[in-house]
Amino acid sequence: MRICYVLSVRLTKFTDLALRAVMRLAVATDGEPMTTRQVAEAVDVPYAHMAKAVSRLQHLGVLEARRGRGGGLGLTVLGRRASVGWLVRELEGEEEVVACEGDTPCPLRGDCRLRRALREAQNAFYASLDRLTVADLVASTRRPVPVGLSIRPPG
Repeated sequence: MRICYVLSVRLTKFTDLALRAVMRLAVATDGEPMTTRQVAEAVDVPYAHMAKAVSRLQHLGVLEARRGRGGGLGLTVLGRRASVGWLVRELEGEEEVVACEGDTPCPLRGDCRLRRALREAQNAFYASLDRLTVADLVASTRRPVPVGLSIRPPG
């Protein structure tokens, strides 16, 4: 008998990278346009990976790229106001936490309590992220902005 197997409940590296890029751009001042390369360096990831994340975020309408002198990347109004839950859903997809289908489907899939419980937990996870926006993640608090998100001196 084949039992349903549980996938790890964690964000993909791509989603983590995209969220870090959005947070970094959220703390940039209006007069500080950043290139994809600068964002990649600021969050310490390869340029090619950041370029893919930037492309996806542009497609979602979360950030815009301006060309030419004074150009660079910037968050859109949607990028600042969208819920983190929405953004994570768009980047991750809403697949179930358990994989009960496939070449050899689990015989318990019809009325699996584990599957139902994990679906409820996944919904609660997204619901908790729905209460936050990117602006909330970088809002001023008593603590300073994490060093990795602060402006690095050129060099």
